[in-house]
Amino acid sequence: MFAVGDLIVYSETGVCRVEQVGAPPFDPKAKREYYTLSPLNSRETIYVPVDTQVFMRPILSRAAAEELISRLPEIQRAHVEGRDYRALAQQYREILETHRCEDLVQLIKLVYAKNQHKSRSGKKPSKVDQDYQRRSESLLHGELAAALEIPVESVPDYIHQRLQLKLEAEKNAG
Repeated sequence: MFAVGDLIVYSETGVCRVEQVGAPPFDPKAKREYYTLSPLNSRETIYVPVDTQVFMRPILSRAAAEELISRLPEIQRAHVEGRDYRALAQQYREILETHRCEDLVQLIKLVYAKNQHKSRSGKKPSKVDQDYQRRSESLLHGELAAALEIPVESVPDYIHQRLQLKLEAEKNAG
């Protein structure tokens, strides 16, 4: 069970703060306990039963976020098959539904590589690719920002700086 103040990943919403645990304001006499969640990236409020089957987990620790960032160059892009947009969207959705940051990185790398290839040949990225790249980056950057306690818009620069430092350290060591 999560406690008030905990930061959690809730379904495909992303990082939320647990604001309250107990009877929801819409049913103060409810026997069932609810989490009152505030997504960090919006102003909505989500009420979800404590015993829900909807995916929830604690966010990455700062150490786990730093470790993930250091491994970014080694993480391979996802492998999907087919060119049918419905099948592609389904495979992308399945990757998102694992709720694993490493899987988000794999999806981002896949779509980025596809978009680079398309732009070199003068084609525009597909809407499916654009949508899933945006969604996966939003989820990943939101969680990394919360774990690292930095603004979400600072995450790309933070990643770049950390990887540059790692590269320089490896170069100086070898």
